[in-house]
Amino acid sequence: MIIYPRNIGPNLAIDETSLSCGELYTFVTNRDAHGGKGALLAAIRGTKAETVIAILEKIPLNKRKSVREITLDLSSSMMLIARRSFPKATVTNDRFHVHKLFYDAIDELRISLRWMARDIENEEIARCRKAGEPYVPFRYANGDTRKQLLARAKYILTKHASKWTKSQQWRADIIFEFYPELKKAYDLAMELTDIFNKKVDKDVARLNLARWYDKVDRMNGAQFRTVTDTFRNHYDTILNYFINRSTNAGAESFNAKVKAFRSQFRGVTDIPFFLFRLSKLCA
Repeated sequence: MIIYPRNIGPNLAIDETSLSCGELYTFVTNRDAHGGKGALLAAIRGTKAETVIAILEKIPLNKRKSVREITLDLSSSMMLIARRSFPKATVTNDRFHVHKLFYDAIDELRISLRWMARDIENEEIARCRKAGEPYVPFRYANGDTRKQLLARAKYILTKHASKWTKSQQWRADIIFEFYPELKKAYDLAMELTDIFNKKVDKDVARLNLARWYDKVDRMNGAQFRTVTDTFRNHYDTILNYFINRSTNAGAESFNAKVKAFRSQFRGVTDIPFFLFRLSKLCA
């Protein structure tokens, strides 16, 4: 555990990172330092809220009350840490973690459809074998089989149409024709992106998100209900993004620096020494 109270600032970020063999550490960073000198406020072993809070409370209360905003992912544990440790700060969920949750739901739908395509193929192979005929797989106009089409849909479903190549556009047209549920999910993902891209105040965003939730509620699939339930549970902290449009990019950048530093050592065998070296660079 290391802590540098002098590096506290009005804008913080909190995130977790694995240092060695899945050993998680909680990092609290100063966003205004942009991952450079003065970025590291605390590195604490584990993610248990009570443990992290107890260590952060070693920072004088008046300093902790000076924090105006703290950004983080959708982890309930991290939000508890933020609220207890920095009582005057606005807690803001990172918009990219919000997007990721919905993209994960789309990917679950894609994978379930691919399993169905695999079942259809197995049935066709069995019928051909029984009839003593060679099996010729069904192919779409672009040459993809059912399984190939759904496997190659992963990138397409997470990118804006403006970033597709011509072949990807062709593949997308086929996907959306034969799998309309993926088309609906993709359109909702793009609509969510548009909601976050619009520079509107929190109240307008609240109305836009409420309309979006209603559309997602009409989607079939437990994964989409999980998305809306999660979003509603964190409604206010998600909407806090529209106050300052702050993201957790600083914490993600710091994590990338930690991982790059770790790779230079070909892994971490001596964690205290690693943290000492890291503090020399970022504290």
